[in-house]
Amino acid sequence: MLNNSRDMNNQDAASGATVDPDEVAFFAAIADSWWDPNGPFKPLHQLNPTRLGYIRREVVAHFDLDKTSASPFMGLRLLDIGCGGGLISEPMCRLGADVVAVDASEKNIKTASVHAGAAGLKIDFRNNTAEALAGAGEKFDVIINMEVIEHVADVGAYLAACRTLLKPSGIMLLSTINRTPKAYLFAIIGAERVMRWLPKGAHDYDKFLTPSELADASAKADFIPTEATGFVYNPFSGKWRLSTSDTSVNYALAAKGA
Repeated sequence: MLNNSRDMNNQDAASGATVDPDEVAFFAAIADSWWDPNGPFKPLHQLNPTRLGYIRREVVAHFDLDKTSASPFMGLRLLDIGCGGGLISEPMCRLGADVVAVDASEKNIKTASVHAGAAGLKIDFRNNTAEALAGAGEKFDVIINMEVIEHVADVGAYLAACRTLLKPSGIMLLSTINRTPKAYLFAIIGAERVMRWLPKGAHDYDKFLTPSELADASAKADFIPTEATGFVYNPFSGKWRLSTSDTSVNYALAAKGA
């Protein structure tokens, strides 16, 4: 279900075995809209408070941090991979983390760097890939993998690179879209074709992973996966919430190093 109009001759993508140049080209074309709350990334702006709440909860619990602190992530080296325009990188920096934010699209990195700089935030933005970072021997306490895995070319190789990047005591947080009829209805038919919240072709249903598939792939990459948590949207209020029982569309899970 890929949109065949995507630019296959993308010169903006960092190269790597896990990078899908078609996916990079698609999102690079709308990179200037990352921080427009009513633009192509409106669904992510709506989802972001729930994503951030989940990240904070899991990281604080994993490292037994002070949940009342304004900067509980102080001292943690954090990788936001597939960072896009920096919608998660900036809050992670404000929470005190030493943030490295990576994206395969140079245009996304430029957009993110300019926005963070204007906000006075010090974030290490790089046009790079997971396997390149792993090859360079980089290590992180926390890896943020939000809405990325459904866009990579090789899930197994990508997770293996992420495992190399994670410190033994670290935690990686992933979120994605389940492969269910309901997810197809809401994420593709509803979001792309009816509401037009996302550009048509933003998602390929065949690349969606069920929670069990993602957990199995994580385990094969030598992570210890946890139970999935659902992100549930209320169309009447326009709000998202966390759910321990409903993972039928959007969900997240933690993958631990040890």
